[in-house]
Amino acid sequence: MSDCCATEPAALTHAVAKCLECGEAGQPVATITLKLMVRPQFLEAVGKPGFRFCRSPDCDVVYFHPDGRQLRKGDLRVRVGVKETEDPVPLCYCFGFTRAMAVEEIQATGGCTIPARIAAEVRAGNCACEARNPQGSCCLGQVAAAIKRLLNSPAPRQQVPLTGNILRHADKP
Repeated sequence: MSDCCATEPAALTHAVAKCLECGEAGQPVATITLKLMVRPQFLEAVGKPGFRFCRSPDCDVVYFHPDGRQLRKGDLRVRVGVKETEDPVPLCYCFGFTRAMAVEEIQATGGCTIPARIAAEVRAGNCACEARNPQGSCCLGQVAAAIKRLLNSPAPRQQVPLTGNILRHADKP
């Protein structure tokens, strides 16, 4: 796999397009990512470059194309973490970390080592984000932000998205 966690893929710099359903600006997604995420009946539909990922948690659209084509959660083979509220909510697709795992660790220890564990695997060259993450990009920053939000909440809840390095309650700003 390419080194997707190190740099932004140069081929994905397109003009801004917005989801027709919610108005969210879309993040470009490589065709290979789409082909690996969609159910078989949608393989031909995603062959055209230019699809975007809709990050809005309240929108059922996952991928959209400026020409009006849309793919929804039910059109994919995987659960999309930013769009899920019930377990299992994926955080890291390469290594299988979930929000419930982060909540459990925070409740048991007051901190979370998941971001550091992911970072170690990334440094070792073991990530495959463009093939496993529906967003087609490295999840590490999103995982760190979600963990930080959990740590800053009064009590870590299963419905708070996660992200970061080794974070502990004491690390709060």
